[in-house]
Amino acid sequence: MNQDFESLHSEPVPEAATPPQGGARAKRFLLDVLETIVISGLLFLAINAISARIRVDGSSMEPSLHSGEFLIVNKLAYKLGSPQRGDIIVFHFPRDPEQEYIKRLIGLPGDTVIVARGKVEVNGQALVEEYIQQPARYNGTWQVPEGHLFVLGDNRNNSSDSHDWGPVPLDYVVGKAVLVYWPVESWGPVRHIVMP
Repeated sequence: MNQDFESLHSEPVPEAATPPQGGARAKRFLLDVLETIVISGLLFLAINAISARIRVDGSSMEPSLHSGEFLIVNKLAYKLGSPQRGDIIVFHFPRDPEQEYIKRLIGLPGDTVIVARGKVEVNGQALVEEYIQQPARYNGTWQVPEGHLFVLGDNRNNSSDSHDWGPVPLDYVVGKAVLVYWPVESWGPVRHIVMP
């Protein structure tokens, strides 16, 4: 009964794994790098398919947005839903589609927009606009055609918008601005207004 302790061990002892040789190690490293690049590329394409990043350039949306701020734009917002009055949208400028503009949506297809004595009316209903820089000093009446949107900057008297160059075709809309992400002190959701 006096057995050696070693002989009671019944589990096989695994052999030490041999480290990969130089060529195999380099091949494994290259595969890891390639895998990382492919995954990063797929993530980049997926993120770009559903969102865009833009920089506010100019003061036309003050006080809501300021020049130099960077925003995230939801490109799926109007593929899954409909534009609403009060949304802040990004679109291709109708006179130069290479440029992207950001403005507040005021009129939907079929709406009548009237600006008079500093007030904006849509279909005969005056808008309560606490978000604007100051009331508009221009007057006009616009009928929004089907398939188009009427947009104005919140800085009414310093904005190139639909009162100046007309409505925006719906298919020019990039998406809905959702978040200011830079500079850090401006971080937060973009303020959309619910309008009648």
